[in-house]
Order: sequence, then C-alpha cells, then structure tokens
Amino acid sequence: MEDYLIFRLYGPLAAWGDIAVGEYRPSFAHPSKSAVIGLLAAALGIRRDDEGRQKSLTEACLFAVRVDAMGTLLRDYHTSQAPSAKKGVTYYTRRSELATDNLNTILSSRDYRCDAVYTVAISVREEAAYTAQQLADALLRPVFTLYLGRKSCPLALPLQPQVVSASTLRDAFANVVFDDDELSEVFRSSCASIHWEDGQVSGFEREHVITRRDTPLSRTRWQFGERYENHCTIRREG
Repeated sequence: MEDYLIFRLYGPLAAWGDIAVGEYRPSFAHPSKSAVIGLLAAALGIRRDDEGRQKSLTEACLFAVRVDAMGTLLRDYHTSQAPSAKKGVTYYTRRSELATDNLNTILSSRDYRCDAVYTVAISVREEAAYTAQQLADALLRPVFTLYLGRKSCPLALPLQPQVVSASTLRDAFANVVFDDDELSEVFRSSCASIHWEDGQVSGFEREHVITRRDTPLSRTRWQFGERYENHCTIRREG
C-alpha cells in the first residue's frame, strides 16, 4: 500500500505551458508536472529562487493526472507594455514599470483551457522531506496564492486535498470522493484520460507514451528537462 495525495483542479481558465516559440504561448490539454510542483511549492512557501528546495520537491514527487473534463480552447490576442531591461534596475511594481519613458509593446497569442477539470495524484518517495499528509495540509493553508498555470487563472473551487492509501494508482483514483455538485454541468463526456509518469504502479493498461519537457530543472533560469508520460483512456463511473 502507498499513500497518494489527491486533489482537484478547476477554474474558468487554466493554462498549462508547453514549448513556446516566438510570440505564441500554447497550453497543453492537461497540467504539466512543473505547474503542479509549482503549486505545491507555493502552498509550502518555497520561493522560486530557492533552487535546493525546489529541486528536492521535484525529485520527491511522482505525478499523475486524470482529465475529468477537457474543457474548450480559448486563444487570447494579448498586448502588454514593459520597459527595456537595464543592468542594476529592478521594477518592483507595475506602477514603477509604467512610470518609465522607455516602454515597449509586446504582442503575443496565449492559449487557455476553459471549464476543464483535473484530478491530480501525487505519490511521495520514501526519502522525501514532506509526507503526503503534510502536502495536503499545505494545500488547505497555502503560504502563497495558488493558480492554474498563470497568475490570471485563479482557482474557482476548493482543492479538496485527500490522502488515500492504495496499492495502485487506479485504486487511488477509484477510492477518492469529491463534492461534484458545482461541476455537474461540466462533466459531459463518459470517458476520462489518465496520464502518469514512470515509477508509479498504475494498474492501468498503457495505450501510448509521450515525451514532455516539463520537469523543473531551474526556476530562476526557466529550464525544464524531459520525462516520459504514459496515457490511457477509461470510462467514467457514475
């Protein structure tokens, strides 16, 4: 038996960063490991520039997600103004940025997922600094604000974190119970997709494997490593 931390992610908008080139900022169809680790780090109060604790948390957690509702794609034509970077100059507020004379207009297209619902499962390695219960407690009383990939994507419902003991990932997903009253209109599909990384005893029959570059290597330099993600589709119960 193994302890799994399971919680639900829902918001009117979510954005799960994928490889970005130029002015286009895509969103993957389900959460990246870096986004979920970042959410856990924010709940624990681990800052982005704390490379040691960030790395320790990433290495400690094995990540899986069930896509309960895929949602719809929204593409936003985004414009913003920002000053040119200057050595030794730090802008601590948006007001201080806009007070400068040298403003540049930045154009980009950004993708979001609307009304998507995800159930996340985290298994923690034995040598980890945090237990699954400690992570659940942190999600109930986060140190920093939690959001769904981008700061413009706040949570719309409580995470409902729970610790479930199960022999496989499949059993862990099956044994967790959420209050779904607020989401009854969102669950339109009779199927759900499961994504999990190597190292987890899944209990699912793998259909295919994809490679994702979403393992955090350095938050300050914004570097990510590759990992393999397994996938299958199951029929929703209830």
